[in-house]
Amino acid sequence: MKYLTVDKWNPEKEIILEAARVLKAGGLVAFPTETVYGLGANGLDEQAVKKIFAAKGRPVDNPLILHISNPAEADDFAHVNERARELMDRFFPGALTLVLPAKPIVPRSVTANLETVAFRMPFHPVPLALIESLGRPIAAPSANRSGRPSPTDAAAVIQDAGTEKFIDIVLDGGICDIGIESTVIDVSGENVLMLRPGGVPTEHIEEFLGVKLSTPTLAMIKSSPGTRYKHYAPLIPLLLWENNNGANEKQTFTCRGSYGYIGLNQPDFLCNNPCKEKIIFNCVENYARGVYASFRSMEKIGVSCIIAEVPRQFGIGQALKDRLFRAAGCL
Repeated sequence: MKYLTVDKWNPEKEIILEAARVLKAGGLVAFPTETVYGLGANGLDEQAVKKIFAAKGRPVDNPLILHISNPAEADDFAHVNERARELMDRFFPGALTLVLPAKPIVPRSVTANLETVAFRMPFHPVPLALIESLGRPIAAPSANRSGRPSPTDAAAVIQDAGTEKFIDIVLDGGICDIGIESTVIDVSGENVLMLRPGGVPTEHIEEFLGVKLSTPTLAMIKSSPGTRYKHYAPLIPLLLWENNNGANEKQTFTCRGSYGYIGLNQPDFLCNNPCKEKIIFNCVENYARGVYASFRSMEKIGVSCIIAEVPRQFGIGQALKDRLFRAAGCL
């Protein structure tokens, strides 16, 4: 595995060309995006895509996202309708993933044998340059072992045992700006379905479309990455604190030993053991940006469990709440 530092805003041409050659040869490259680090393969190479599943220990029925460098590229592999074009005009590049009917060119490993394909255009110079140099979309989930917290810096990419032996190059472009995966919506039918909240708040999409996003059935949810299994979980138990803002009845937790706390406010709950470490964020955006790194940090200092404050379900808080609940095994 080769580890290369790349300029986030002006990625060096020779580094991008080297990484693109690896992808063209069927290899895997880990790279930064504005959301989290991705583990990428040539999105139209069936055998290369299968290496992603091996590297992550990812279930083969969990679809991947195709990353593009220009909205016009979507027509090559998806049946794009007018509503999708409007959304691309407004939110691409950015942390929004669209789900549409797939064309036959898309490998079945990318779609998890579904008839739809998920795709987005990242808002980050490094993947955009890499996709352009490859001349193909890049299939990429987050660059972690399946079920673990997504990496928001390059060092975290190789922290999960076993992943590094599959990765040919890691591009270190610094810390990700958003820290939470993309929002995924299905725009293939009459109703727009919210499959996964993420980096683009639901309210922004609804305001743009002028309609409320619909809630999918469980069968529909399977078309979105990151929704069907326990995800984003630290190695130690994660407990959730629903802050009741000073109400008389306080939530009580039982931990085997000292605990770590992460959240927006000073903890106001009862626990049978003391707090060893607190990470308190000054806004919900920074909480989202730092939640996965905080999980990994708490693992290292040896607390028996993590107690995390559940944010209000507004803006990025909706996506953060979703990730906390999935990490705790509540969804």
